[in-house]
Parts: sequence; C-alpha cells; structure tokens
Amino acid sequence: MLKSLFPQRPELKSARELALMREAGKLVAKAHRLCKSMAIPGITTREIDQAVESLYKEHGAVSLFKGYPGKVPFPAVTCISINEEVVHGIPSSKQLKEGDLLKIDTACKLNGWCADAAYTHMIGEVSAEKKRLVEVAEQVLRVAMVEMTRRRWWSEVAAIMQKIAEEAGFSVVRQYVGHGIGRIMHEPPQVPNFVDSEMRKHDFRLEEGLVLAVEPMVNMGKAETVTKRDHWTVVTRDYLPSVHVEHTLAIVKEGVYVITADEETIIPRS
Repeated sequence: MLKSLFPQRPELKSARELALMREAGKLVAKAHRLCKSMAIPGITTREIDQAVESLYKEHGAVSLFKGYPGKVPFPAVTCISINEEVVHGIPSSKQLKEGDLLKIDTACKLNGWCADAAYTHMIGEVSAEKKRLVEVAEQVLRVAMVEMTRRRWWSEVAAIMQKIAEEAGFSVVRQYVGHGIGRIMHEPPQVPNFVDSEMRKHDFRLEEGLVLAVEPMVNMGKAETVTKRDHWTVVTRDYLPSVHVEHTLAIVKEGVYVITADEETIIPRS
C-alpha cells in the first residue's frame, strides 16, 4: 500500500528491534503458508481472508490492513487481487478458477513491531506467458535482495529491477511503491522499483539497520493503472495480468535479512 510522499529519513533498527520484527515476520510467513494451502479452484477469496484473520487473532497480532483509512476503510486483513488486479483487491465471494494469478498481500503487528509480505500464486495450469510474468517478477525481487548490499543508493537497485522487467518485455507499476517499515507499516522512505527524475530527488542511502518492504508490481502490458469504484482495487489500464511480490528486508552486517521468510534467511554480502 502507498500513502503520500514520505520524507526520506529512515529510522535504522537495532539487532534487538530486528529480532522483534522477525517474530512478526514469522507470523506473516505462516499466514502465507496457510493461504498457499487454500489456493485452489473453487475457494472464495473471502474464505482465505477469514482464515488469515483467525490466525492473527489466535496469535494476538493486529492486522495492519483491516480498517486502514481511505475514502472507505479497508475491510479485510488481506489484499487479494486476481489477474488484471494489481494490488488492494477486496476479498469477496468470488471463486478462484483454473489459470488465475492470485496475489495475496498481508501484514501484521506483533508486540509492537510490523512485517509485510506478498506472494503471487498460479492456480492450477496457467498460460506460459503468465508463468513467465511470475518468474520475472520473482527475479526482480531476488535481485533487489542481492544488490541491496552491493550498492550505495537505492536508485542503483531500482534501476536494475526496472531493467530486468523491461528487458523481459514487461513494465513496472509506477503509481505504487514499497516503503520503510518498523513500529508502523508505512515509515520513510518510499521504495520505488523504477528510476525517474522525481525518484532521484528522494533517493536514500543503503546502510546497516535499514528495513524496507520491497514490493515490485510487474505488468504484462503497460504500466498504467486505474482504481475501481470500490475505492481500493487497482487494475491495469489495459486489463492485462499483473504480478505482485514482496518481502520485508533488513540490511545487517552479514547481508540482507529476509524478515518475512519461512525459515531464517540471510542473503550474504558478495
């Protein structure tokens, strides 16, 4: 999710604070494992959302999405978007079907600290081009994890992310970006997956203790999006499919700590 432009003054986190964020990250990872197990043809997106809400309640976690302010408050603990829906889809009675691209984004606060992640699931057999779109988007996120400790400025990472998507024949969404995260879901800085003159004005240094929710949104067609009448669901303007992937990532001495990974994961410096 994206709010208005943040000042580019990120709050660096200590090892103790990262350990607390990791506890929230483990729960977000558990929520995504649950979603993956449920993501089959015939299930409704509301059923998936209700399962995640129950999980958060069971662990005493607070959803960061439900009630999120907008023209109308967001009504669910997950954003579930299908095919041409890019982000912020509202769970409903809509059933999943064979060939869908299912994007699930969820975040929680546990013991005062936040974590946020998104996955794209292929439902049954999908077309070769949809599969390639998913693979490229995942590659874009993976390269960010590697390059965050190789580069000095975020713009250098974003340029590589953009290049990978565009060289594959796809486009990167520009209206929505990632964000810093910690005690609240949206902290500075904004974290775009592309580079332009405006973005360069708000570039930021990559340093130990920085925690970012990095979330590329890659479209099969053009980058432009529109928001539906529900005030939340974002779709591609050309109605071609989109993929959304995200992890909460921390720069540490050893490399990049994936806060929302299933298992303890550090991408080593190289």
